[in-house]
Amino acid sequence: MGKYRGKSTTVLRPKTTQEVSEIVKWCNDRRIGIVPQGGNTGLVGGSVPLKDEVILSLSNMTQVRSFDPISGILVADAGCILQSLTDYVAPHNHIMPLDLGAKGSCQIGGNVSTNAGGLRLLRYGSLHGSVLGLEVVLPDGTILDQLTTLRKDNTGYDLKQLFIGAEGTLGIITAVSILTPPAPQASNNVILALPRFENVLPLYKTVKRQLSEILSAFEFIDRTAYDLAVKHGQGRALSEDEVEGAECFVLVETSGGKREHDEEKLNTLLESLLEADEPLINTGVMAQNPAQFSSIWALREGVTEAVSKEGKAYKYDISIPLSTFKECVDLTRERLRSKGLLSEDKVKAVMGYGHVGDGNLHLNVVANAYTEEIQDALEPFIYELVASHRGSVSAEHGIGAMKTHALHYSKNEVSVAWMKRIKAMFDPNGIMNPGKVLE
Repeated sequence: MGKYRGKSTTVLRPKTTQEVSEIVKWCNDRRIGIVPQGGNTGLVGGSVPLKDEVILSLSNMTQVRSFDPISGILVADAGCILQSLTDYVAPHNHIMPLDLGAKGSCQIGGNVSTNAGGLRLLRYGSLHGSVLGLEVVLPDGTILDQLTTLRKDNTGYDLKQLFIGAEGTLGIITAVSILTPPAPQASNNVILALPRFENVLPLYKTVKRQLSEILSAFEFIDRTAYDLAVKHGQGRALSEDEVEGAECFVLVETSGGKREHDEEKLNTLLESLLEADEPLINTGVMAQNPAQFSSIWALREGVTEAVSKEGKAYKYDISIPLSTFKECVDLTRERLRSKGLLSEDKVKAVMGYGHVGDGNLHLNVVANAYTEEIQDALEPFIYELVASHRGSVSAEHGIGAMKTHALHYSKNEVSVAWMKRIKAMFDPNGIMNPGKVLE
């Protein structure tokens, strides 16, 4: 988004873990800050230098070290691009347990360092469960080898968990051991138009009950986000007549073992929803072929690109109770209106979309330009709103440089104090990604 820009003169691109170790030791001895960088696709400035730190890019570390087609356990260098790993395991009928819009350029080390969530979390869980082991270069150059390929290892503290989501502040991940699930034999999706937001939760409950084990995604898009995606050519699954009267939309994906079985379940679901005495949906369209399947997903995945084409985005990636999704969007819109900022030349749109399955709302405010006036209207208002629901100010994008000042809205004083103690113990000289996560 162009929010952060450092003054670094040097980018180092090691090819081996040993080279990373030597670089880190050299920098630690001289108190030189290091910013580890993967695909640089983050949204909170975590991989961008704030001053004149050395940038350590993992992009030359791209080897797949091993893959076991029986267990599905993959061991790969941190610089491997997510899409490349997806392509690597595909012939073995496996998939990566995470799927992101940036999969063509993000790297697995960065994914793990930020504990990336994405579109498959509902089905396959977070990286805290999928990652079996890590190889990490610690701030003094020591190589911590916990690159296990065991599913079960109950020997003492699970140190790898400290580095998942630490955003490079405790060490540099150089390799990952990760469990890849078997590829589904059949995938399908359907987009549903809802007359009101209040129907989303009962719909989610019904969909979970009827689709059970084959449900892999349940994504929410409000009307503003849908219209913007269509406006900027990100797919059109419904006709104008079908979207008339719809306040929001839900995308449901299934992944199962038998196409006929899954389609029958989806058809039964659609029939029961449309024939109910008080229908939860206005209409629904199920993908009939791979092109339609991709077009339906393009609506959801394309919102981010559509937002960037429309203007400058203030992005808030928050976890809150599902029942409060619409309330948060509406209150933010009202806040901007009360400040006289809701106009074509200032704030053009306020919208919400995200992962209903894991309570993650992407609250986006689209403006003509980044201004202090808009920033002051949004913060700390949004963070206070999140805190009032005991939510999280960062659901899946991390803290980076953007939210260090907001950490206390989700973590109490004791938690932050212990995070600082852990940071000081691992990195007493403060060279690892300075200015990120903790103030």
